Amino acid sequence: MEVTTEKKSLLSNLTVQIVIAMCCGAFLGIYIHNTLGEEDAQSFSDKIKMLATVFIRLVQMIISPLVFTTLVVGIAKLGDIKAVGRIGGKALGWFFSASFVSLLIGLFWVNTLQPGVGLKLGSVDVSTATEVTEKTQGFSAQNFVEHIIPKSIVEAMAGNEILQIVIFSIFFGLAAASIGGNAKPVINALDKTSHIILKMVNYVMKFAPIGVFGAIAGVFAIKNVNDLLVTYAKFFSSFLVGIGSLWLFLLVIGYLFLKGQMTTLLKRIVSPLVIAFGTTSSEAVFPKLTEELERFGVKDKIVSFMLPLGYSFNLDGSMMYMTFASIFIAQVYNVPLTIETQMVMLFVLMLTSKGIAGVPRASLVVVAATCGMFKIPVEGIALILPIDHFCDMFRSATNVLGNALATSVVGKWEKDS
Repeated sequence: MEVTTEKKSLLSNLTVQIVIAMCCGAFLGIYIHNTLGEEDAQSFSDKIKMLATVFIRLVQMIISPLVFTTLVVGIAKLGDIKAVGRIGGKALGWFFSASFVSLLIGLFWVNTLQPGVGLKLGSVDVSTATEVTEKTQGFSAQNFVEHIIPKSIVEAMAGNEILQIVIFSIFFGLAAASIGGNAKPVINALDKTSHIILKMVNYVMKFAPIGVFGAIAGVFAIKNVNDLLVTYAKFFSSFLVGIGSLWLFLLVIGYLFLKGQMTTLLKRIVSPLVIAFGTTSSEAVFPKLTEELERFGVKDKIVSFMLPLGYSFNLDGSMMYMTFASIFIAQVYNVPLTIETQMVMLFVLMLTSKGIAGVPRASLVVVAATCGMFKIPVEGIALILPIDHFCDMFRSATNVLGNALATSVVGKWEKDS
């Protein structure tokens, strides 16, 4: 009982520390923005953001070995290809259903609220979209397949390509399971390695408040938040309505499956949610989320199988934003899109968005590529770049919630079956 209380206390303290760090970072950033010149503020932002970079790189350092060791051990414990296929089928069924609903919610609210209709942003510098639009060149089915299938596990691990690591780990785990007793020494070694890495997570998470502080201070130092939110009030408020609707949907669905356990789950994932929100990186909480879901009661073999897949196939917040942003740009440029065309766009987004986790600014890259396909000016990405960081905070937290629910629900299905 004392150990449980201590763990809860540590979780609570971490969450409080992160929230305090967010507030302090915002105050410091606003103060710097209001007192220093643009060049000095930019210099300050670049330096203070190094705190966030250090934290995220510490997390990235352990993601590849954690995914590999836990997934191989999990598959080996499942025992056979039928069990992997059964859980994988349930996972993909959930992922594609959640993705479809997320896209549909974005589609509904952007058409209902029409935040881009009549909006004039003549002062927007379209050259700011160059970095994103360059990444859409060659965005094709061939590149999609090449991104999913690894040509080298070493290269995949070096680049933290989660989906590629998942593909290799599934083959490795199935091969180990088929060998039987002879593979036990290897599986035991990987199992012990995964526990060591999870212990490292506790050390890394101590840097979370510092990382969040640096990320928030760096953003607020170079952005005039008041002017930005006034300019984008209709877009941002409409986006919040959409993301709020998605949260409501996810929480209701989660409650239908988990009942009273839903409250316990939310308490468990408060810390990962806040970290993802502050750093705009759902990847930054992958190890912590793994640990918390196991503490929640989901079997380690389910967590190790579901989470890596979820981080590639189940980015609910990003999915909602993709339809919302694509049609918003079309509205600004007065590009007519029939409902039929929008539904085709929805299915295109459903496919093209899979497997790009880990690509910098992945949501914007997909939006830019989709705009190009449907004759919407790709440079329109520049319209949403100034506000994208704040939207990304909500997207990242939503992605974490969606993956936590998916893993918990599939874990319950497996327990009940």
